[in-house]
Amino acid sequence: MMLDPVQSDSTTPPARLRVAVLTDAPRVAGSELWLLDVLPRLRPDGIQATVFLRVEEKLDGLAERFEEGGVTVHRYEDLQALPELSRDFDLRIVQGWTPGTYRTLLPALRSPRMVISHDQLDFHYPQPLRLTYRETYPWTKAAPFRQADRLVTVSEWAGAFMRRDMRLPDVQVVTNGVKVDRFRPATPEDRAALRAEFGFTGFTVLVPGRFAPEKNQWASVRAARHAPELDFVFVGDMDSSVGQLVQGYAARLRLRNVRFLGRRWDMPELYRAADALLQPTLAENQSLVTLEAMASGLPVVTTDIPAQAELVQDGVTGLTVPAQPDVLARALRALAVHPERTAAFGRAARDFVLSRHTLEHTVAKVRDVLLTPPVAHA
Repeated sequence: MMLDPVQSDSTTPPARLRVAVLTDAPRVAGSELWLLDVLPRLRPDGIQATVFLRVEEKLDGLAERFEEGGVTVHRYEDLQALPELSRDFDLRIVQGWTPGTYRTLLPALRSPRMVISHDQLDFHYPQPLRLTYRETYPWTKAAPFRQADRLVTVSEWAGAFMRRDMRLPDVQVVTNGVKVDRFRPATPEDRAALRAEFGFTGFTVLVPGRFAPEKNQWASVRAARHAPELDFVFVGDMDSSVGQLVQGYAARLRLRNVRFLGRRWDMPELYRAADALLQPTLAENQSLVTLEAMASGLPVVTTDIPAQAELVQDGVTGLTVPAQPDVLARALRALAVHPERTAAFGRAARDFVLSRHTLEHTVAKVRDVLLTPPVAHA
């Protein structure tokens, strides 16, 4: 996961709104990068954010990038200290990783208080496991979420899910966006040089993401077994237990068309060098990986879960199919043997991102939400 340089204005306008952003994140993931992208760009409108981060070595680089972007960082060791540390701000935003954080923190915070939820919410596991999640997981957060004065999530489907299944009536949506100047299609010369650098020769399928059960890398490995003529490149933290198990599984199958690159800091270049993105995910809110790939002009093969269908239009910007290895392999083969259609998918994918999922779109929506303050609870 790459931390981009953050551009900072040399002048700071008078603060119209002082915002405390409270996160319990133990490491850098997509929701933290979302904050890193968005918060510095709110400063020209007088929205001054202070981010409260745990004292964790894995967060040191993130803290430095926030400071470079003009966002103040306060490091803390005890979650219980946050209500007092944040009491003098105009607004408190909680972006939690665990339900316990919401239960503990929200009732203790001074109003107004807001939740920005990147949570995956619905896990499309086989039954009865999926039913268990649907019955228990939403309710572990629904009750504490009601302590917030405003709820925001990052996809239309998640907003609908929270209103319908979690019975939370007032949920606003601020969809994700990406840097389209950084995630962009390659020129022919750039692409040829990058493919030579990475050793990509045949039709190359990129499979990025953290290794976790819901990301379903097992299905990607089995898809590679069904399509030995295609090359599969996995990117992600191999130190996790799931990462090691997936790599060991591929080794036992003796697959010659699979590579594991580990954690990488050059994702834009990998997108520009690859031919397609494979994402057999079983749970998302709104996937930044999908948007980054689409902005880079890559067609996407992904599962037909609601979160992905909101981004990938089947037969237009990619293919949405069931998370079955043979079906995934068949979809990828269809892209490989029809290069003109595949290129058209890639162009349509970038056009889709440009029309509604740029970082500028996201920042504008966040600005509107924040400058219309929620009504504080009595």
